[in-house]
Amino acid sequence: MIIIRSLPWVFLTLALLLRGTATSASAADKPVAATIQHVDAAGGEKLLGEKKDVVVLDIRTAKEFAAGHIAAARNLDFYAADFEKRLGELDRTKTYLVHCASGGRSGRSLEAFKKLRFESVYHLDGGFNAWQRAGKPVQK
Repeated sequence: MIIIRSLPWVFLTLALLLRGTATSASAADKPVAATIQHVDAAGGEKLLGEKKDVVVLDIRTAKEFAAGHIAAARNLDFYAADFEKRLGELDRTKTYLVHCASGGRSGRSLEAFKKLRFESVYHLDGGFNAWQRAGKPVQK
């Protein structure tokens, strides 16, 4: 009789233990949340001065990029059919300063950065146009 009375407690304890294990496993499997911060031209320039390994990702078209860009920027056309695939090939542990011409395309691209679990992304508010208006250096 004692065994039968304690049986529900055994099942309850076992269920709680299994639930704790399942919760721990699912927490470990959750994607790293992308850290996305917004900076103006001055903040972008400061970031580039303080962190030497920042990748400047210019997501304008190749024609826009050729007309002028931030020094050492990489070009990855937002309108390319394989944009998200190519974005996914980049090192997600690096820090990125992403921009387009005015902030529209790069703003929309932030969802892809989140989805792909990039760790550190800075969005240049106002884009390349704001960078130029602020008198920041441009390479042609």
